[in-house]
Amino acid sequence: MTAQFAKEAGDEGEFVRQPNRFTERLTTPEAGRYVLYVCLACPWAHRSVIVRRLLGLEDAIALRVVDPLRDEQGWRFTLDEGGVDPVTGARYAMELYRRSDPSFEGRATVPFVWDTVDERIVTNDYPQITLDLETAWAPLHREGAPDLYPEHLRAQIDEVAEVNFHAVNNGVYKAGFATTQEAYEQAYDALFARLDELDALLADSRYLVGDRLTEADVRLFTTLVRFDAAYHGHFKCNERKLTEYAHLWPYARDLFQTPGFGDTTDFAHVKSHYYGTHGQINPTGVVPKGPDLSGWQLPHGRG
Repeated sequence: MTAQFAKEAGDEGEFVRQPNRFTERLTTPEAGRYVLYVCLACPWAHRSVIVRRLLGLEDAIALRVVDPLRDEQGWRFTLDEGGVDPVTGARYAMELYRRSDPSFEGRATVPFVWDTVDERIVTNDYPQITLDLETAWAPLHREGAPDLYPEHLRAQIDEVAEVNFHAVNNGVYKAGFATTQEAYEQAYDALFARLDELDALLADSRYLVGDRLTEADVRLFTTLVRFDAAYHGHFKCNERKLTEYAHLWPYARDLFQTPGFGDTTDFAHVKSHYYGTHGQINPTGVVPKGPDLSGWQLPHGRG
């Protein structure tokens, strides 16, 4: 089977995600200087959108959204008038990558942060973007904003997030983009083993790390909220639906109904992106009509 991203396929048919090209830190908060570029379908980008909303940074960091349908040149600004990003004048995210690094030959990814003063990408390091917003940008947080990365819990948060990344967040991609049966089943088994562990953990805890919302929850949510709509069918992660878990499903609804989570989730973008962009997996481009999404508003019974 041909890989969806040929440069990110390992020798055994496994998906090997490319490293992040731009990794400078956002350690000096400056309102109005930076622009966050995202795709609403992308779970890695969704993290930054949620954190920006939770911390009240909407006025400090502008947000631009790319089209969920990516063509052979990558992410497009076709949602903007004339198909042109009003901040940079670019038509594709790849243009901004190559303005920042003319030798760049990888896949332009979201999220990334653009510096309007230096006119370059500062970072596309999605795990660090949210951590910097939660810590270095504290002087610009809204009054009463949650501390999503408290110092005394950071070791626990990092540990949980690391395990979840390999088995769940990136695990669904490793299953979906695998080009051999062995690679697919290895990712599949690791994914559902970890989901079972998380379901058991959440039987006795409202959140992943103690009794408070943290970065670990943000990172898990963006995969869970896409699970039944995309990963269960499109990526063949079909041992169980999210809605069939006794504790993960109410946990996910609890987060979804928290301001900043559900109100930044766009299921139309999610489905159109996954089913309409990955031609090696879904060559027809037909987008499923379901699933029924009304259950996300059911009482969660937690807290």
